Amino acid sequence: MRLPDWYALLLLGLAAFRTWKLIGEDTILDIPRAWVVKRGGEYVEALLECPWCAGFWISLAWWGAYELWPHGSLIAAVPLAVSGLVGAFAYFTSDE
Repeated sequence: MRLPDWYALLLLGLAAFRTWKLIGEDTILDIPRAWVVKRGGEYVEALLECPWCAGFWISLAWWGAYELWPHGSLIAAVPLAVSGLVGAFAYFTSDE
């Protein structure tokens, strides 16, 4: 088992956050999410939209990817991590 360094942990954490945001909240996936929820019911809806529930499984998947292929998973995490930071900065600096 490999424990990530601080920068790898930060990248993986931000990538997991952005992955959850994409799956659970972003409007671009409203139609596929509605299709999955329609077939899975309330439980699946709660799982997809809950950051604690889905976040655990998404984080576990990112960590598993890191265990299997550390370099590749960090490269894949960078765009999602940067996107998560952009979204967070936009949220906190918004005038609304």
